[in-house]
Amino acid sequence: MYLTMNRFKVNAGQEEAFEKIWTGRESHLPQVPGFVSFHLFKGPEADGIRLYASHTMWDSEEAFKAWTKSEAFRSAHSGAGGHQGVMAGHPQLEVFESVQHIGA
Repeated sequence: MYLTMNRFKVNAGQEEAFEKIWTGRESHLPQVPGFVSFHLFKGPEADGIRLYASHTMWDSEEAFKAWTKSEAFRSAHSGAGGHQGVMAGHPQLEVFESVQHIGA
């Protein structure tokens, strides 16, 4: 398994707008080979910033990299820069390869 995670710093008071951006857009992930699951998490607020994280599970690093080069990726990210004032900076991408798995 391969996990990709984006951390988002959302300006306080912009949480609803940020969540509408995510929940209102068309996801192409279920049709992408190697896609397993997606979650958007809301974290704590501190110093005027609310932390969010998106977690996307993939079968492999290769499946993730293929998606980043696909039309589905370009379509999913079109207009991503058009939400001025919602986020404090760019998201931070982190990637992880599974070392151990316990569960279903």
